[in-house]
Amino acid sequence: MENIGPKAQSELDRFDSAILRALAQDGRMTVTDLAQRIGLSKSPAQARLRRLEAEGYILGYRAMLNPIRLGLDHVAFVEVRLSDTREPALQAFNAAVRKIPEIEQAHMIAGNFDYLLKVRTADMSSYRRVLGEVISALPYVSATSSFVAMEAVKEAVLASDTQT
Repeated sequence: MENIGPKAQSELDRFDSAILRALAQDGRMTVTDLAQRIGLSKSPAQARLRRLEAEGYILGYRAMLNPIRLGLDHVAFVEVRLSDTREPALQAFNAAVRKIPEIEQAHMIAGNFDYLLKVRTADMSSYRRVLGEVISALPYVSATSSFVAMEAVKEAVLASDTQT
């Protein structure tokens, strides 16, 4: 995590920022190593770490799996248009999307379509099944457009719904 937004910069001091940068690079480091890296003793570093967790700056810790090694190297981005964009329809769509493991990311978009989904599958055949049988059957979906990624040039993970 190289960048910290202006609002967070005004709320965090240099030690807090250093903790977040260090953990973004290596979430498995011990508190002792973290303290040494940021220039504090162990107790204050641990207290700051607990506060950053309690205040929601740190959502959790997890292993980052390599999707290519797991045989999931097909990525497509799907524009989704809904037939209804009133709040109950959006909530129903959002809840349904969260249950589909192949959808890695879902973003509501201000533009010519309503949502942009990042979908990861093993291959084109699997993707066609997910698109045709799962995504197209989501609540209020009226149209989709797919864009298949040829190569990931940069991918960064900031947060996850799964906390550990």
